[in-house]
Amino acid sequence: MSAMHAVWRRRNLLSGLVLAVLLALLPAPALGQDALQSTADQRRSLAITVYNQNFGLVTEVRDVTLVRGTAALEFMDVASQIQPETVHIKALGGGRLQVLEQNYQYDLLNPQKLLEKYVGRTVTVHRYNSKTGRDEEYEAEVLSVNGGPILRIGDEITFNFPGRFSFPEIPENLIAKPTLVWLLDSRETRQQLEVSYLSQGLNWKADYVFVINEDDTLGDLTGWVTLTNQSGTTYENAQLKLVAGDVQRVTNQGRRRMEMDALRAAASEASFVEEGFFEYHLYTMQRPTTLRQNEQKQVVLLEGEDVGIRKRLIFYGQQYWYRGSYGQLQSNQKVGVYLDIENSEDNNLGMPLPMGIVRVYKADRSGAQQFIGEDRIDHTPRDERIRIKMGEAFDVVGDRSQMDYTVISGCVSESSWEINLRNHKDEDAEVQVVEPVGGDWDILESSHEATKLDAFTFKYEVTVPARGETTIEYRVRVRWC
Repeated sequence: MSAMHAVWRRRNLLSGLVLAVLLALLPAPALGQDALQSTADQRRSLAITVYNQNFGLVTEVRDVTLVRGTAALEFMDVASQIQPETVHIKALGGGRLQVLEQNYQYDLLNPQKLLEKYVGRTVTVHRYNSKTGRDEEYEAEVLSVNGGPILRIGDEITFNFPGRFSFPEIPENLIAKPTLVWLLDSRETRQQLEVSYLSQGLNWKADYVFVINEDDTLGDLTGWVTLTNQSGTTYENAQLKLVAGDVQRVTNQGRRRMEMDALRAAASEASFVEEGFFEYHLYTMQRPTTLRQNEQKQVVLLEGEDVGIRKRLIFYGQQYWYRGSYGQLQSNQKVGVYLDIENSEDNNLGMPLPMGIVRVYKADRSGAQQFIGEDRIDHTPRDERIRIKMGEAFDVVGDRSQMDYTVISGCVSESSWEINLRNHKDEDAEVQVVEPVGGDWDILESSHEATKLDAFTFKYEVTVPARGETTIEYRVRVRWC
């Protein structure tokens, strides 16, 4: 290499270094000033994953037009309840893209904000003159808007001035709807961006309609998903998904667990298809749907036909009754009515059911469906039992009396009990009497056979004849310390 060539090369390297330093010292484009824009019209796809704790994940793909190098992009038509710190941006198709800065602009345009931004500036007030039939224009300086606009018109200061305000322009720091503004460094003039974020205001819940037959032995169960969108925007033709599982989130008050259980569709043509996802369940709607702002939408989740049920009449006691002398405790007390359902495939169910309200209907003699009760069920895995409380029996009542009470020691007692059950119906009634004792217990005498449910509970199952009565008598020793 000649000496002259080496000198030229050193000069070129030095010139390139100086140019790079000068470019680095130039100010970056200001966010929001002459920024490029991306709207919902540029969407290629949209997916929403909704959790039942009032939040959701929004994922969309847009074709955006940029410039090579650094530029600001206004990403519009996002949810007004977006959590900006959860935004994730990815360039698809191998295009190089770097996010240098993100701002979330939510100072929305409204009459009050517009007036506030014009304090100290001049606006035009139009007041209708009924005599001339035309508007009269007044130039007014906005002095304050606290409690209403205070204006300077000519040499006078006034308030409650009747008229219509007009403004020469919209202030730069007011926007019509929430917008993400990014400072991007792109190597391509056109990019396909995948953007995802969490937003509050998206929610879903499960509700069930259960229609039982005349004999109270079978029923048809329909599960509904109710979706609510109050996130601040509309999602057109979105792929809808639901997540079920124990999803943990961190809040300002600490950790919070999102309690949701598994669910699955009943038939191949069901509205939702289930798949395992991490330690949760993901349910994808079979077709795109539109979720409009401030809209509630219902979609069938599952169906089960000819589900076997067992009606139970249950008369409950209280554990503290064994620790004192009371005499008669219950008189003419109604007996609770419950429906027990085995959530198994053999019973035409076998579907993990999310928490929700079950509303039960039954046809009367004319064939018209009547509402007969409702209850809230917890998350119920398959092969577990569901118990629905319907209310209190009208024609089956009971009395409970303490016939004797003897203190054996400081925390040991013996007591005798009489439970009288009366049935005013025209058919026999099966009644279950559940006695929680809350301590170590031993039945000393009993008129009927008792069954141990657990360490602190026993029960009786008796038949009360039609228009008759049945009396249970027993003596029990209880130790609670």
